[in-house]
Amino acid sequence: MSEIKGLLIMDVDSTLIQEEVIDQLGKAIGKGEQIASITDKAMRGELDFRQSLENRVSLLEGLPDSIFEDVLINLHFTKGAEKLVSELHKRSYKVGLVSGGFHEIVDKLAEKLNIDYVKANRLEVKNGILTGRVSGDIVTKEIKKEKLEEWASENQLELSKTIAVGDGANDLLMLKRAGLGIAFCAKPIVREQVDYQINEPDLYKVISLIDNYL
Repeated sequence: MSEIKGLLIMDVDSTLIQEEVIDQLGKAIGKGEQIASITDKAMRGELDFRQSLENRVSLLEGLPDSIFEDVLINLHFTKGAEKLVSELHKRSYKVGLVSGGFHEIVDKLAEKLNIDYVKANRLEVKNGILTGRVSGDIVTKEIKKEKLEEWASENQLELSKTIAVGDGANDLLMLKRAGLGIAFCAKPIVREQVDYQINEPDLYKVISLIDNYL
């Protein structure tokens, strides 16, 4: 195996994919608008992410776990996503996903793209039914930053050789920690604090930023 040249990690909802998965789950239980409103406020940094996630997940209580397959078929990769991951692998980069979303969905997306690392939340399920709780630790902005550091260290990479891509307030710490932090079609609070930006929904534009600045 060739030497690893770099690491890119990215958010999933509204970054790797066009949708917010928890909003899609909410629609299935008739609470889509209520959940989407909380999601938007959390992404803008107006609500604490952990608390907002717990509030939203509590509204999913009673859904069957078969809902994951129903939601998965209605998700769409952002333009350029597959091409970006393929090009990075050709360049001997590792690619990771760090998500405030859920392993039940993110793992399937990662498998399709041959992603190297995944960290997400997991929904508690009992007897095939969502309990309205998260199982285990919640992926906060601190966890996202820690995963960037951990995966870089695992590959003997300086942080100057890392790229982070995200759109919401929960991504800010990792965007600032990475060698190249990219605000992707981001909320105002992120655009205000991150120098490098892509403001049209095409992930392959990440490559030109890497070529110019890393």
